[in-house]
Amino acid sequence: MDERKLMMKEAFRGSGIGVIFMAAFGTLWAGTGVMGLQGWGFPYVELAAIFVGIIMVIVGISLIHASQKMSNQVSDDGARRLKRIGFLFNMVFIAEGLLIGIAIAICNLTNQTDLIPGVIAIIVGIHFLPLASLFQIKVYYATGVLLCLLALITWLVVPDTVMVGEHQILAPLSLLGIGCALILWTTGLTLWLGIKNSSRTIADEE
Repeated sequence: MDERKLMMKEAFRGSGIGVIFMAAFGTLWAGTGVMGLQGWGFPYVELAAIFVGIIMVIVGISLIHASQKMSNQVSDDGARRLKRIGFLFNMVFIAEGLLIGIAIAICNLTNQTDLIPGVIAIIVGIHFLPLASLFQIKVYYATGVLLCLLALITWLVVPDTVMVGEHQILAPLSLLGIGCALILWTTGLTLWLGIKNSSRTIADEE
């Protein structure tokens, strides 16, 4: 099988999985932001977040479905490379989960539970950096840095509460949750556009 076609097949599959991850976790972060809004914008903000998440999941599934239509022939070197990538991805994912669990436990023990969302955002942001190198997806570098910066900003700059008209919202939680959601959703959209442009370029060359 042509190496470029193999790479395109894996790019479609990997991007599809990535878009679904961004959709799911972006929607979860949006839910965190909604909690901070304390009822402001209900139910429109919630419905908008769910709608975006569903659309992105559909896009991700369509990319995976498209990859399944491509040839399954893989060279020995290609199979070893894919196995190695899968192993390293699992290690990064496990490390992320362990760090989040440890961070939550420490915050609970020290009565610093308000720091939990920001700490999680930083851990999630850092985990994108090795993935950027592993999958050769440069946008993951920006995603990781932006998530970390957003967490730091909410800690250092944003006041605890903000009045929107006569409604009080928890500003750090709202900004962090909705901000992380937008970053992840934008990353998913970038993955989709990137793979569409790549496939169009290859089709034109053929």
